[in-house]
Amino acid sequence: MTICHDVYTLSDSMLAAAATVVHRQTGQDHVTIAIHDGTGSFPGRITVSVADDPTFETLTARTGAAIGASREAGEAARDGCGEIEPDVAVELAADASLISVHVLSRPTEDDYGHGIHSEVVAALAAARLAPGTLVSRLLLMPDDAITEFTRSGYDAKAGRTAPLGGVHDLVLAQAQRTPDSFALRGSERLTYRELDLQSRLLAAELTAMQVGRGTVVGVLMHRSERLIVTLLAVLRAGAAYLALDPDDHPSRLSRLTEDAGAVLVITEPSLRERLPEEVRAYVPQPISSGSAAGGQFAHKSEPAAAQDLPEEQLAYISYTSGSTGEPKGVAVPHQAVVRLVHQPDWLTIQAEDVFLQLAPASFDASILEIWAPLAHGAELVLFPAGPIDTSQLAATIRDQRISVLWLTAGLFHQMVAEHLDAFSSVRHVIAGGDVLAPERVHALMTAHPQLIFTNGYGPTENTTFTTCWTSSEPPPSWAPVPIGTAISGTGALVLDPDLRPVPAGVRGELYATGLGLAHGYRNQPGATAERFVPCPYLGHGGRMYRTGDLARWLPSGELEFLGRIDQQVKIQGYRVEPGAVEAELVRDPRVRQAVVLPQSDGSAGKRLLAYVTLQTPTDDPGDISVQLRETLARALPGYMVPWAIVVRRDLPLNRNGKVDRGALPTAQRIPRNVWNEFVPARTSLEVAIADIWGSVLGIEPIGIEDDFFDLGGHSLLAVDLIESMRARLGVNMRARMLYLQPTVAELAHQLSALSLSPATPEALQP
Repeated sequence: MTICHDVYTLSDSMLAAAATVVHRQTGQDHVTIAIHDGTGSFPGRITVSVADDPTFETLTARTGAAIGASREAGEAARDGCGEIEPDVAVELAADASLISVHVLSRPTEDDYGHGIHSEVVAALAAARLAPGTLVSRLLLMPDDAITEFTRSGYDAKAGRTAPLGGVHDLVLAQAQRTPDSFALRGSERLTYRELDLQSRLLAAELTAMQVGRGTVVGVLMHRSERLIVTLLAVLRAGAAYLALDPDDHPSRLSRLTEDAGAVLVITEPSLRERLPEEVRAYVPQPISSGSAAGGQFAHKSEPAAAQDLPEEQLAYISYTSGSTGEPKGVAVPHQAVVRLVHQPDWLTIQAEDVFLQLAPASFDASILEIWAPLAHGAELVLFPAGPIDTSQLAATIRDQRISVLWLTAGLFHQMVAEHLDAFSSVRHVIAGGDVLAPERVHALMTAHPQLIFTNGYGPTENTTFTTCWTSSEPPPSWAPVPIGTAISGTGALVLDPDLRPVPAGVRGELYATGLGLAHGYRNQPGATAERFVPCPYLGHGGRMYRTGDLARWLPSGELEFLGRIDQQVKIQGYRVEPGAVEAELVRDPRVRQAVVLPQSDGSAGKRLLAYVTLQTPTDDPGDISVQLRETLARALPGYMVPWAIVVRRDLPLNRNGKVDRGALPTAQRIPRNVWNEFVPARTSLEVAIADIWGSVLGIEPIGIEDDFFDLGGHSLLAVDLIESMRARLGVNMRARMLYLQPTVAELAHQLSALSLSPATPEALQP
């Protein structure tokens, strides 16, 4: 970071204060300063390092020494300030009465200069009182400004705005108001009256099975109307639900069910065998649609009345990965869900709206998708169960006239790139879960000016969203999309390491407060105490959640997301801590060391790549890699299994003796990592397909018996593959063909057969 100071005289401490402020704003560890004297001559250029987080006293001495060395260099170090191309240009008067900043590389940050004067003055004042303070902890805001700044970031939104009661109470109240309006649309269509009746009957059955207040019920079902009815019934019975992913390995399902203390798992016939015998499972019996009950379940018990629940009672448990390798069950109360879905201040929900339910029920995005429309009398369309085909998704959005759509960042990027026309009926698009590409948001809103767009940010521990940026105007295509301000019932604070607020423009850790906070982690009091901490700006008992995310306040009063403090990353929309995967790998007796790193998957997303060393050297590292991946697949969800595991003789170390992660190879192409033997291509079509797969997946060589999904492919990469097949081979095929013929040989055979057909099939259109 280069800073040009055009001044008459500057003290060493003032330069150190300016370097501190710019370092805290930009995160740059090395600050280069060009200095003028009063005669217009240029004594030199200095570079000071703050990478080791020095004390202010040390940084001042470092600055003075650098100036002295620069002056001794004489003419050899002279230059003109106008010839420098700094990232940031700073002008300071000798008495610090005027300080302004002009950011050349990102003009949107010009306004940061308005506040830098007070920050330098505050830094100097704090340093005089305690020169031994580390620059990372130097107070950049006057004491009298902290209270007001904190209030503006918290009190305005964190008050009690949610009504008392449970989230199911909102749905049942809506059913009373509009019983004949449609609530669910999937393979069949249910009204609010039918939703009320079916969930009431199932709740009665659960009550008879000793399900009630304080219990947890697992729900293992595919996306369907039956799933929604079941979730509502569990809440009506007074219990909390644990939504389980049908794609998870049976051993993980057993692990989560046991950890959550689920007394029962409600499932469907096709999934019963995925549950261990020791798990108490219940498969409700379907009845004919023409029966008097008019629903999907047959029950003999009398209907149960909805349970009266205190707002802090548990509503659901959602599991995330943990750095220790153990999954963490986030325990979310009713008031947290109600605060999210009841009359949100960032989203207007109309009775005629049609929402799409797309996210897995085990993913906290489903909380907004399911309960927000049902709490306001809108209709919820259930996307068909199974892998997401973006062409099918685009058709669903158009055909079902979806008006409110929630997409994870990766899927949002793909849909804008491939199916921009699909948004013509959508009124409000919500995206989040990872950093959004500003050019994609700009392209969407420019093409569809009727749209309202929301960039939502929030950890599972604060119930889906903490902050939202909502706009009807396209953002600049070259600037980061803000994450906005705290939503109703929520507070957001950006604090330094000493939990003091930082001024606008300065980086800090983002903390969430308010009604959205989870109780903590199920059966993990230590992890709960580490992340859910007392808030010094609230009364007795007030808590805040450490997100582990870096953020800063923009001059507009909105927040900008700056990345993770730790190594946590988003994989296919899920939050993953690589340390969790590392911990699972070293549990294997064959593994000595393990390092897991994120890597671009070539489709605007990330995938995991693992490096391991073994206790005993092997002559067949490829075989060990495949075995390790198979072992991980039994313990972890699919998105946490590295797409490849590279066996190395040793791992590079830095001078401190720690693994040098930056020295590990990051090449896009690495050896293939599948169970089967390599079989080379035999025909020109197989050669072409294998080459396309290699380009999309970043692997070589590709054999004709290799499975696209075993090689690390997923639904988003499938979109890229299909587009590459169209561009290279001139065919338009549907994703279903890839799922049914996932190897090169099978796909080549199918394409050859279709090309010989006398009629152009729907699946393949030249």
